[in-house]
Amino acid sequence: MSNSYKYIDPDFTYTDPKTGVLRNLEGITDQDVLLFVESSVVAKRIQELYENPIKIKGIESLFEIHRHLFQDIYSWAGQKRKVDISKGGKPFFPMTHFENAYRFIDALIAVYKKTPKKNKQRLARILAEILDNVNYLHPFREGNGRTQREFLRLLALEKGFTLNLNPPNNKEVYDQYMQGTIDSDVSILTQLILELIEELPEK
Repeated sequence: MSNSYKYIDPDFTYTDPKTGVLRNLEGITDQDVLLFVESSVVAKRIQELYENPIKIKGIESLFEIHRHLFQDIYSWAGQKRKVDISKGGKPFFPMTHFENAYRFIDALIAVYKKTPKKNKQRLARILAEILDNVNYLHPFREGNGRTQREFLRLLALEKGFTLNLNPPNNKEVYDQYMQGTIDSDVSILTQLILELIEELPEK
């Protein structure tokens, strides 16, 4: 079974029909060039969020993060997708039911915010559930993984923890993350978060 994404987009809402490349603000028509430029500008925007974190209010903050990260490259940054997506034959959440998903994720975030910092196991479990649901929602045409990892990092930060779900040159973490998200395995994601989450030193 292919593990690639499939987009149901007969009207070419996001891509150039000739090149298949995502339409972008730079007018780039080469896929490799787009990946390089996108990666560069997003890395810069992520660094900005380390310096000036966004306060997570609810699911709307996920869209705020995506808008910040991809504002330099896509006109639809921060906007919910207008196409259905599947990966490896598994469909992500249907667009027609997004509002139900928003309410459920907001409820999880509310539980997380009320959970005491000392209950690290519980916090990790709720973060894993949030990640699993946000990943299944997959609300954007592109950039879901980077946005949801930053969303989780900022949620952890609000409790006084660091959480890097994409440490450099760490294939083991990447493999666990991918297995947990693709298989919707909250146990794997909980264990991964427990291994990675660290308390910030007191100032």
